[in-house]
Amino acid sequence: MPKSKIHKRRGKLPSIEVVDLFCGIGGLSYGMKSKGLKIKAGFDLDWTCLYAYEVNNEAKFISKDIRTVQKEDILPFYSKKAIKVLAGCAPCQPFSSYAFKNKNKDKKKYSLLYEFGRLVKDIQPDIVTMENVPAIASFKLQSVLGDFVRTLELEGYYVSYQVVYCPDYGIPQTRKRLVLLASKLGEIELIPPTHRKDNYVTVRDVISNLPPLQAGEVCPSDKLHRCRALSDLNMRRMEATPYGGSWRDWPEELLLKCHKKKGGKSFGSVYGRMTWEEPAPTMTTLCTGIGNGRFGHPVQNRAISAREAALFQTFPTSYKFFPNEQEVYLTKASRYIGNAVPPRLGEVIAESIKKHIRSHK
Repeated sequence: MPKSKIHKRRGKLPSIEVVDLFCGIGGLSYGMKSKGLKIKAGFDLDWTCLYAYEVNNEAKFISKDIRTVQKEDILPFYSKKAIKVLAGCAPCQPFSSYAFKNKNKDKKKYSLLYEFGRLVKDIQPDIVTMENVPAIASFKLQSVLGDFVRTLELEGYYVSYQVVYCPDYGIPQTRKRLVLLASKLGEIELIPPTHRKDNYVTVRDVISNLPPLQAGEVCPSDKLHRCRALSDLNMRRMEATPYGGSWRDWPEELLLKCHKKKGGKSFGSVYGRMTWEEPAPTMTTLCTGIGNGRFGHPVQNRAISAREAALFQTFPTSYKFFPNEQEVYLTKASRYIGNAVPPRLGEVIAESIKKHIRSHK
Protein backbone atom coordinates (compact mmCIF):
# COMPACT_ATOMS: atom_id res chain seq x y z
CA MET A 1 0.00 0.00 0.00
CA PRO A 2 1.58 3.31 -1.05
CA LYS A 3 2.20 5.82 1.70
CA SER A 4 1.42 9.52 1.28
CA LYS A 5 4.29 11.91 0.90
CA ILE A 6 4.50 14.38 3.75
CA HIS A 7 6.57 17.49 4.19
CA LYS A 8 9.21 16.79 6.83
CA ARG A 9 10.82 19.53 8.86
CA ARG A 10 13.82 18.58 10.89
CA GLY A 11 13.20 18.58 14.65
CA LYS A 12 9.45 19.08 14.68
CA LEU A 13 6.19 17.73 13.34
CA PRO A 14 4.84 19.03 10.05
CA SER A 15 1.80 21.28 10.24
CA ILE A 16 -1.33 19.20 10.95
CA GLU A 17 -4.48 20.86 9.63
CA VAL A 18 -8.06 19.81 10.35
CA VAL A 19 -11.40 20.31 8.64
CA ASP A 20 -14.24 19.15 10.89
CA LEU A 21 -17.48 17.86 9.34
CA PHE A 22 -20.67 17.83 11.46
CA CYS A 23 -18.73 20.14 13.80
CA GLY A 24 -21.59 21.51 15.94
CA ILE A 25 -20.30 23.99 18.50
CA GLY A 26 -16.78 22.58 18.15
CA GLY A 27 -16.02 20.13 20.96
CA LEU A 28 -13.88 17.86 18.77
CA SER A 29 -12.13 20.78 17.09
CA TYR A 30 -11.41 22.47 20.42
CA GLY A 31 -9.83 19.34 21.87
CA MET A 32 -7.63 18.88 18.79
CA LYS A 33 -6.71 22.58 18.81
CA SER A 34 -5.72 22.27 22.48
CA LYS A 35 -3.06 19.73 21.44
CA GLY A 36 -1.57 21.89 18.70
CA LEU A 37 -3.49 20.82 15.61
CA LYS A 38 -4.52 23.70 13.36
CA ILE A 39 -8.28 23.88 12.93
CA LYS A 40 -9.03 25.36 9.54
CA ALA A 41 -12.82 25.06 9.21
CA GLY A 42 -15.96 23.39 10.47
CA PHE A 43 -19.04 22.42 8.46
CA ASP A 44 -22.48 21.95 9.99
CA LEU A 45 -26.09 22.36 8.93
CA ASP A 46 -27.01 24.18 12.18
CA TRP A 47 -26.08 27.82 11.54
CA THR A 48 -26.74 28.72 15.20
CA CYS A 49 -23.46 26.96 16.08
CA LEU A 50 -21.46 29.60 14.19
CA TYR A 51 -20.67 31.87 17.14
CA ALA A 52 -19.48 29.15 19.53
CA TYR A 53 -17.47 27.37 16.84
CA GLU A 54 -15.65 30.39 15.47
CA VAL A 55 -14.93 32.23 18.73
CA ASN A 56 -13.56 29.17 20.53
CA ASN A 57 -11.67 27.56 17.64
CA GLU A 58 -10.55 30.64 15.68
CA ALA A 59 -11.64 28.86 12.52
CA LYS A 60 -14.20 29.41 9.79
CA PHE A 61 -17.71 27.95 10.24
CA ILE A 62 -19.62 27.03 7.10
CA SER A 63 -23.34 26.33 7.43
CA LYS A 64 -24.02 23.85 4.66
CA ASP A 65 -25.77 20.52 4.19
CA ILE A 66 -23.10 17.81 3.88
CA ARG A 67 -24.97 16.46 0.85
CA THR A 68 -24.15 19.64 -1.05
CA VAL A 69 -20.53 20.01 0.14
CA GLN A 70 -17.96 19.38 -2.59
CA LYS A 71 -14.19 18.95 -2.51
CA GLU A 72 -13.86 22.51 -3.84
CA ASP A 73 -15.44 23.73 -0.60
CA ILE A 74 -12.83 21.97 1.55
CA LEU A 75 -9.51 21.69 -0.27
CA PRO A 76 -8.71 25.46 -0.23
CA PHE A 77 -8.56 25.38 3.57
CA TYR A 78 -5.53 23.06 3.60
CA SER A 79 -1.97 24.30 3.10
CA LYS A 80 0.00 22.62 0.34
CA LYS A 81 2.57 20.85 2.52
CA ALA A 82 0.48 20.16 5.63
CA ILE A 83 -0.79 16.85 6.94
CA LYS A 84 -4.46 16.95 5.99
CA VAL A 85 -6.96 15.61 8.55
CA LEU A 86 -10.65 15.20 7.75
CA ALA A 87 -12.68 14.70 10.92
CA GLY A 88 -16.34 14.16 11.57
CA CYS A 89 -19.08 12.80 13.76
CA ALA A 90 -22.18 12.10 11.68
CA PRO A 91 -25.34 12.66 13.76
CA CYS A 92 -25.77 9.55 15.85
CA GLN A 93 -29.55 9.25 16.09
CA PRO A 94 -29.84 6.83 13.11
CA PHE A 95 -27.16 4.63 14.70
CA SER A 96 -28.69 4.42 18.17
CA SER A 97 -29.32 0.99 19.69
CA TYR A 98 -33.05 1.61 19.29
CA ALA A 99 -32.74 2.36 15.57
CA PHE A 100 -30.58 -0.70 15.02
CA LYS A 101 -33.32 -3.00 16.31
CA ASN A 102 -35.00 -2.45 12.97
CA LYS A 103 -33.69 -5.21 10.72
CA ASN A 104 -35.15 -3.67 7.53
CA LYS A 105 -32.90 -0.64 7.39
CA ASP A 106 -33.06 1.90 4.58
CA LYS A 107 -29.57 3.08 3.64
CA LYS A 108 -31.00 6.51 2.80
CA LYS A 109 -31.45 7.03 6.54
CA TYR A 110 -27.73 6.62 7.01
CA SER A 111 -26.67 8.73 4.03
CA LEU A 112 -24.60 11.16 6.10
CA LEU A 113 -21.84 8.63 6.69
CA TYR A 114 -21.88 7.75 2.99
CA GLU A 115 -21.49 11.46 2.23
CA PHE A 116 -18.48 11.50 4.56
CA GLY A 117 -17.04 8.59 2.56
CA ARG A 118 -17.69 10.43 -0.70
CA LEU A 119 -15.71 13.43 0.52
CA VAL A 120 -12.83 11.22 1.68
CA LYS A 121 -12.63 9.74 -1.82
CA ASP A 122 -12.69 13.17 -3.44
CA ILE A 123 -10.31 14.96 -1.07
CA GLN A 124 -7.85 12.15 -0.25
CA PRO A 125 -6.80 13.52 3.17
CA ASP A 126 -3.76 11.97 4.84
CA ILE A 127 -5.73 11.06 7.97
CA VAL A 128 -9.42 10.50 8.68
CA THR A 129 -11.09 10.31 12.08
CA MET A 130 -14.73 9.51 12.82
CA GLU A 131 -16.57 9.32 16.16
CA ASN A 132 -20.00 7.82 16.73
CA VAL A 133 -22.16 5.66 18.99
CA PRO A 134 -21.00 2.04 19.59
CA ALA A 135 -24.14 0.60 17.98
CA ILE A 136 -22.78 1.62 14.59
CA ALA A 137 -20.38 -1.34 14.89
CA SER A 138 -23.29 -3.79 15.01
CA PHE A 139 -23.96 -6.08 12.05
CA LYS A 140 -20.23 -5.97 11.24
CA LEU A 141 -19.48 -5.91 7.51
CA GLN A 142 -23.18 -5.68 6.62
CA SER A 143 -23.44 -2.37 8.47
CA VAL A 144 -23.03 1.19 7.30
CA LEU A 145 -19.75 1.24 9.22
CA GLY A 146 -18.57 -1.75 7.20
CA ASP A 147 -19.27 0.10 3.98
CA PHE A 148 -17.40 3.14 5.29
CA VAL A 149 -14.39 1.06 6.31
CA ARG A 150 -14.31 -0.70 2.92
CA THR A 151 -14.40 2.68 1.18
CA LEU A 152 -11.37 3.80 3.18
CA GLU A 153 -9.44 0.60 2.57
CA LEU A 154 -10.09 0.75 -1.17
CA GLU A 155 -8.69 4.30 -1.15
CA GLY A 156 -5.45 3.09 0.43
CA TYR A 157 -6.05 3.79 4.14
CA TYR A 158 -4.95 1.73 7.10
CA VAL A 159 -8.03 1.64 9.35
CA SER A 160 -8.57 0.92 13.05
CA TYR A 161 -11.53 1.50 15.31
CA GLN A 162 -12.55 0.68 18.84
CA VAL A 163 -15.25 1.39 21.38
CA VAL A 164 -13.94 3.84 23.97
CA TYR A 165 -15.21 3.93 27.56
CA CYS A 166 -14.75 7.62 28.27
CA PRO A 167 -13.73 7.37 31.97
CA ASP A 168 -10.65 5.45 30.75
CA TYR A 169 -9.44 8.73 29.25
CA GLY A 170 -10.32 11.10 32.08
CA ILE A 171 -13.80 12.05 30.84
CA PRO A 172 -16.14 12.12 33.86
CA GLN A 173 -19.14 10.36 32.35
CA THR A 174 -19.96 6.75 31.48
CA ARG A 175 -20.18 7.58 27.80
CA LYS A 176 -19.15 4.91 25.28
CA ARG A 177 -18.14 6.02 21.79
CA LEU A 178 -16.72 4.33 18.73
CA VAL A 179 -13.58 6.10 17.52
CA LEU A 180 -12.19 5.35 14.05
CA LEU A 181 -8.77 6.40 12.81
CA ALA A 182 -7.50 5.89 9.26
CA SER A 183 -4.23 6.93 7.68
CA LYS A 184 -2.38 6.69 4.39
CA LEU A 185 0.94 7.00 6.24
CA GLY A 186 0.76 3.57 7.90
CA GLU A 187 -0.94 1.73 10.73
CA ILE A 188 -2.66 3.99 13.25
CA GLU A 189 -4.36 3.40 16.57
CA LEU A 190 -5.69 5.25 19.60
CA ILE A 191 -3.28 5.92 22.46
CA PRO A 192 -3.66 3.62 25.52
CA PRO A 193 -6.08 4.59 28.31
CA THR A 194 -4.85 7.23 30.72
CA HIS A 195 -7.06 6.30 33.71
CA ARG A 196 -8.17 3.22 35.64
CA LYS A 197 -11.22 2.58 37.77
CA ASP A 198 -9.34 3.60 40.91
CA ASN A 199 -8.63 7.09 39.55
CA TYR A 200 -11.62 7.85 37.32
CA VAL A 201 -12.69 11.49 37.40
CA THR A 202 -15.88 11.61 39.47
CA VAL A 203 -18.92 13.83 39.89
CA ARG A 204 -17.36 15.19 43.10
CA ASP A 205 -14.14 16.10 41.28
CA VAL A 206 -16.06 18.09 38.68
CA ILE A 207 -18.97 19.93 40.31
CA SER A 208 -18.68 19.81 44.11
CA ASN A 209 -17.14 23.30 44.27
CA LEU A 210 -19.89 25.03 42.27
CA PRO A 211 -22.30 27.40 44.06
CA PRO A 212 -25.46 25.57 45.21
CA LEU A 213 -28.70 26.27 43.34
CA GLN A 214 -32.38 25.94 44.02
CA ALA A 215 -34.54 24.47 41.24
CA GLY A 216 -35.15 27.18 38.63
CA GLU A 217 -32.32 29.37 39.90
CA VAL A 218 -29.50 31.06 37.96
CA CYS A 219 -26.06 31.69 39.46
CA PRO A 220 -25.44 35.49 39.39
CA SER A 221 -21.74 35.06 38.52
CA ASP A 222 -22.17 32.30 35.92
CA LYS A 223 -25.22 32.48 33.68
CA LEU A 224 -24.65 28.98 32.32
CA HIS A 225 -24.95 27.62 35.85
CA ARG A 226 -28.75 27.51 35.73
CA CYS A 227 -31.23 24.70 36.21
CA ARG A 228 -34.84 23.97 35.40
CA ALA A 229 -37.70 24.86 37.69
CA LEU A 230 -39.71 21.95 39.13
CA SER A 231 -43.45 21.65 39.60
CA ASP A 232 -44.69 21.02 43.12
CA LEU A 233 -45.24 17.35 42.26
CA ASN A 234 -41.76 16.91 40.79
CA MET A 235 -40.23 18.68 43.78
CA ARG A 236 -41.95 16.13 46.03
CA ARG A 237 -40.53 13.38 43.82
CA MET A 238 -37.04 14.88 44.00
CA GLU A 239 -37.26 15.14 47.78
CA ALA A 240 -38.36 11.49 47.93
CA THR A 241 -35.36 10.34 45.86
CA PRO A 242 -32.52 9.22 48.16
CA TYR A 243 -28.83 9.59 47.39
CA GLY A 244 -28.09 7.45 44.31
CA GLY A 245 -31.77 6.45 44.12
CA SER A 246 -34.50 6.86 41.50
CA TRP A 247 -38.28 6.64 41.04
CA ARG A 248 -38.11 3.07 42.32
CA ASP A 249 -37.69 4.55 45.82
CA TRP A 250 -40.85 6.66 45.74
CA PRO A 251 -44.07 5.95 47.59
CA GLU A 252 -46.97 4.72 45.45
CA GLU A 253 -48.72 8.09 45.22
CA LEU A 254 -45.73 9.73 43.49
CA LEU A 255 -45.27 7.11 40.76
CA LEU A 256 -46.07 7.92 37.14
CA LYS A 257 -48.54 5.68 35.31
CA CYS A 258 -45.81 4.51 32.92
CA HIS A 259 -43.67 3.30 35.85
CA LYS A 260 -46.47 0.99 36.96
CA LYS A 261 -46.54 -0.72 33.57
CA LYS A 262 -44.24 -3.60 32.73
CA GLY A 263 -42.42 -1.66 29.98
CA GLY A 264 -41.80 1.37 32.17
CA LYS A 265 -40.05 -0.63 34.86
CA SER A 266 -37.00 -1.08 32.64
CA PHE A 267 -36.18 2.65 32.82
CA GLY A 268 -34.68 2.49 36.26
CA SER A 269 -32.48 5.58 36.04
CA VAL A 270 -35.06 8.24 35.20
CA TYR A 271 -35.64 10.75 37.98
CA GLY A 272 -32.43 9.39 39.50
CA ARG A 273 -29.70 11.11 41.45
CA MET A 274 -26.01 10.90 40.58
CA THR A 275 -23.48 9.87 43.20
CA TRP A 276 -20.36 11.80 44.17
CA GLU A 277 -18.06 8.79 43.98
CA GLU A 278 -18.63 7.79 40.35
CA PRO A 279 -18.51 9.43 36.90
CA ALA A 280 -21.74 11.01 35.68
CA PRO A 281 -24.02 9.21 33.23
CA THR A 282 -23.81 10.02 29.52
CA MET A 283 -24.78 13.61 28.80
CA THR A 284 -27.61 13.90 26.25
CA THR A 285 -29.51 16.78 24.68
CA LEU A 286 -32.06 16.35 27.50
CA CYS A 287 -29.58 16.10 30.35
CA THR A 288 -30.91 19.12 32.25
CA GLY A 289 -34.28 17.45 32.93
CA ILE A 290 -34.77 15.01 35.81
CA GLY A 291 -37.25 12.90 33.86
CA ASN A 292 -34.79 12.03 31.11
CA GLY A 293 -32.24 9.93 32.98
CA ARG A 294 -30.08 9.96 36.11
CA PHE A 295 -29.63 13.71 35.87
CA GLY A 296 -30.55 14.69 39.43
CA HIS A 297 -27.90 16.46 41.52
CA PRO A 298 -26.41 14.13 44.16
CA VAL A 299 -27.73 16.14 47.13
CA GLN A 300 -29.52 19.26 45.90
CA ASN A 301 -33.20 18.95 44.94
CA ARG A 302 -32.84 19.78 41.25
CA ALA A 303 -31.57 18.55 37.90
CA ILE A 304 -28.00 19.36 36.93
CA SER A 305 -27.33 22.80 35.48
CA ALA A 306 -26.11 23.53 31.96
CA ARG A 307 -22.70 24.44 33.43
CA GLU A 308 -22.47 21.10 35.22
CA ALA A 309 -23.39 19.29 31.99
CA ALA A 310 -20.71 21.25 30.11
CA LEU A 311 -18.10 20.33 32.74
CA PHE A 312 -19.07 16.65 32.52
CA GLN A 313 -18.50 17.00 28.76
CA THR A 314 -15.03 18.48 29.62
CA PHE A 315 -15.76 21.95 28.21
CA PRO A 316 -13.65 24.48 30.16
CA THR A 317 -15.42 27.30 31.96
CA SER A 318 -13.84 29.70 29.44
CA TYR A 319 -15.77 28.14 26.54
CA LYS A 320 -18.23 30.62 25.03
CA PHE A 321 -21.59 29.17 24.03
CA PHE A 322 -23.55 32.37 23.36
CA PRO A 323 -22.58 35.87 22.16
CA ASN A 324 -24.54 37.41 25.03
CA GLU A 325 -23.90 35.54 28.28
CA GLN A 326 -26.85 37.37 29.82
CA GLU A 327 -29.17 35.57 27.41
CA VAL A 328 -28.55 31.87 27.95
CA TYR A 329 -31.27 29.56 26.71
CA LEU A 330 -31.31 26.33 28.69
CA THR A 331 -32.94 24.19 26.00
CA LYS A 332 -30.49 25.36 23.35
CA ALA A 333 -27.50 25.06 25.69
CA SER A 334 -28.50 21.49 26.58
CA ARG A 335 -28.76 20.60 22.89
CA TYR A 336 -25.38 22.11 22.07
CA ILE A 337 -23.69 20.37 25.00
CA GLY A 338 -25.38 16.98 24.61
CA ASN A 339 -24.64 16.79 20.87
CA ALA A 340 -20.98 17.71 21.28
CA VAL A 341 -17.93 15.49 21.20
CA PRO A 342 -16.18 15.92 24.58
CA PRO A 343 -13.13 18.14 24.00
CA ARG A 344 -11.03 15.70 26.05
CA LEU A 345 -11.84 12.98 23.51
CA GLY A 346 -10.66 15.39 20.81
CA GLU A 347 -7.40 15.73 22.74
CA VAL A 348 -6.98 11.96 22.83
CA ILE A 349 -7.57 11.72 19.09
CA ALA A 350 -5.08 14.54 18.47
CA GLU A 351 -2.45 12.88 20.68
CA SER A 352 -2.98 9.63 18.76
CA ILE A 353 -2.51 11.40 15.42
CA LYS A 354 0.66 13.17 16.58
CA LYS A 355 2.13 9.93 17.91
CA HIS A 356 1.30 8.23 14.62
CA ILE A 357 2.97 10.94 12.54
CA ARG A 358 6.11 10.88 14.69
CA SER A 359 6.41 7.13 14.15
CA HIS A 360 6.06 7.46 10.36
CA LYS A 361 8.12 10.59 9.66
